[in-house]
Parts: sequence; C-alpha cells; structure tokens
Amino acid sequence: MMSRRSLLRSGGIAGASTLYGASSRPPNIVLIVGDDLGYGDLSCYGHPTILTPNLDRMAREGMRFTQFCSAASLCVPSRAALMTGRLAIRSGLTGGLPPWSETGLPDSEITVAQMLKKAGYGTMCVGKWHLGHLPRYLPPNRGFDDYFGIPYSNDMSKATNPRAPWADKTPPTPLIRGVKTIEQEPDQSTLTRRYTEVATEFIRKSSRTGSPFFLYMPHTFPHWPVAASERFRGKSLAGLFGDAVEEIDWSVGEVLRVLREQKADQNTLVIFTSDNGAEGGSAGPFRDGKVTTWEGGLRVPCIARWPGNVPAGVVTPAFSSTMDLFPTFAKLAGLEMPNDRVFDGEDLTPVLLRNEAGREPLFFYYSEADVWAVRKGRWKLHVAVNNRKMPPPRGEGDPPLLFDVQQDISERRNVAQRHPEIVKELLELINRHKASITPR
Repeated sequence: MMSRRSLLRSGGIAGASTLYGASSRPPNIVLIVGDDLGYGDLSCYGHPTILTPNLDRMAREGMRFTQFCSAASLCVPSRAALMTGRLAIRSGLTGGLPPWSETGLPDSEITVAQMLKKAGYGTMCVGKWHLGHLPRYLPPNRGFDDYFGIPYSNDMSKATNPRAPWADKTPPTPLIRGVKTIEQEPDQSTLTRRYTEVATEFIRKSSRTGSPFFLYMPHTFPHWPVAASERFRGKSLAGLFGDAVEEIDWSVGEVLRVLREQKADQNTLVIFTSDNGAEGGSAGPFRDGKVTTWEGGLRVPCIARWPGNVPAGVVTPAFSSTMDLFPTFAKLAGLEMPNDRVFDGEDLTPVLLRNEAGREPLFFYYSEADVWAVRKGRWKLHVAVNNRKMPPPRGEGDPPLLFDVQQDISERRNVAQRHPEIVKELLELINRHKASITPR
C-alpha cells in the first residue's frame, strides 16, 4: 500500500480533505494583513519594546517565515498581487488609487475569494480594501459575500490629512458595509475593535453553517495617521505606533480565541502578514522601507498556524511571497488553478505542511510599472534605487548594484565589480522578464 507521504507526492488524490487531514471538507482560511507593518515590528521578529504575545504564541504554535516578501512596496499593487496571485503590472494597478479615482481591479482578474467560492466557501472582507472604492470594485462584487471597512488608506481625506496638496478635492473617509457608506469620518481609534467584532461574528455565524469560510482581514493600521483605542493608547513602550500594533495583536488573539470557542481551531489555517515593508516602524535588519525596492520595502513578517497540519515551532527560511497565497489556497480547497492566464505565485503547501525547503528565490522587484531589482538565489541586482530612510553608503556608486543577500542581508556591500558575470546574467534575466510582460 502506498504511504500517505508517497501519495501526497504522487498527486494521486484531488480532494483537499484527503490531502491535508481527516476533515470531510477543506479548511477554513483566515488571512490577516497589517498595513505598513515592518519586518521588525513584532516581538517574535525581534522588536525590543512592542509586545505581541498573541502573534508570538501563534509563531510558537505554527511556522514563522524569514524570507517572505510582499509583491510590491506600496498599498495598491501589493493588494492587487495578493488577491490575484499575479504581478500588479498584469492588472494595471501599479500605483495608488486616490478617492477621486474611477478605476479599480479589472473585472477580468480573478480574486482569491472568487476562486474559493467555487469550493463552497463563505467569504468576508473586513478592513482596508484599496482595489477600487466605487461599488463595482468593492469586495461584494469581487467574490466576497460581505464587506465592512474603509475602502482605501485612512489618510485620504481633508479631515485626516489637511496639509496634502489634494486635500480640498477629497470626500470624507467612508466606512462601508456591503457597498453602502454607513458613516463618514469614523472615529479611527475604534476601527481595530470594530473590525474585530465584525470578523469574530462572521466566524461564529460561519462555523454554524458547516461550510468552509474565508476571512480576509486587512487592517487599517499601523498606516499613518496611527490610532489606537483608549484601552491600548499609551500602554506600549513604543508610542502610538506601538499601541496600534499591540491592539492588532489583541485582535489576532480574539480571532484565535473565537476559533477555539467555535471548535474551528483544528480546521482553520490562519496566516498573518503585511501589505508591504516598514513606514513608521522597523524593517529589522533590512535596509530602508516602504516604496523602495530595498529589502526593507518588501520583506515582511509572515506567520502561519494550523494545528496538526502546519508543524509547530518552525522558523523557515523558505523563500515565498504574497503571490503564493492564491495557488496555496486553491490547493487546500481542492481546486485546479485557472489555465487561461499567467500566475506568478507558487503553491506553498510543501513548505507549510511538510516543512520542505521550498524553491530557489527568483523575484522581480517593481517600482510601479518598472523592474528596479531582481533576486536569483543569493544574489540581488538593483538597476535603479531610491533611498528614503537611509542614504547610500559612501563609495557605493551608481547602479547596477549587486548584493549577496544571504551574507549581506542589509544590502551594504556592493560587489558588482567583483562579479561582472553575475551582473550580466541578472541584467539579461530582467530584460527577458520585461519582454515577456504585456502591461495592461
């Protein structure tokens, strides 16, 4: 008789329930995403003063990634890539979407929620969407049964950002339920709590149906302007930013508590990550932050927990990105990937479920619609750079810049002159990639 491990490797079983446990149905999936949360902003990733006990516990009970990247270093393209499993240039969402924009994620794109609906999932989005604020682009028209949240960044109104040059042309920040605005300029200090209440109620209701559910919870914070409720304000040792992160940690704890309360804990994959690298916080050991193509702009925390399936207490160096979530969720739901388009993510279940090493890093770092860097294996080549938080090192020179990001994780020692053959190889790789892309 074939062993379970051999059967898994053979791909001889199509049903996710047989592949990934004894349950009679696919797992629930909860995806929680911070906004501008840096690699070093959690205590389990080394922050010395921000306390995140619930995420620390989640890491002890699951898997913590050290080479997990967002697909972009800016809100909109990172979310487009996460939702579709495809580079943002393929959907045309490479820049921002302000409140006066009239576009969003194209109807031709398939979201992870639309994909999971095919497997009978109930779906809910709670938090910041930022893939189009007009009704046709909101979550209920992109595969989600319901939505509660702010449709774009929390600094995009005159009330929240009065000094912005575009402030006079912005409407009040809307809080939306479904596709209808239920409040204008909500008290932002209450948002994390309110998101948590709606999310946990969705879990309770969904758990009673017996069908699998997908909860996508992209938090508004710690994006600027940072806010925290009275319960958390002034409690951290890292100012208001730390207060907001610690309240998000509380929210994660509430989600995990309700999953246990509903006896859904053992059949739910929970993933926590961030939409891009650090803005107001810490990139940890990595260079710079949001909007740049340095590692600090795209390397983000990622923790996965699924008791009995994701091995506990594992710190994995497996290379991965937010684009991998789409094919991973498809696999867990027992679905075939659509074959009418190119996907840039890969199935992570061998890493998540068997702690395998994963693939060799191959990743293109976009700045809006152009490739500014590429990583292949240990080498990362920059063909253009922008420096926001830290100036270039003395004597670094102009691009192309080459770094060994296994040995030099902070990208401080340019070795391009020592390895001209690697520079040439990676320049050719960028050119081939760009030639293969048809921008929308």
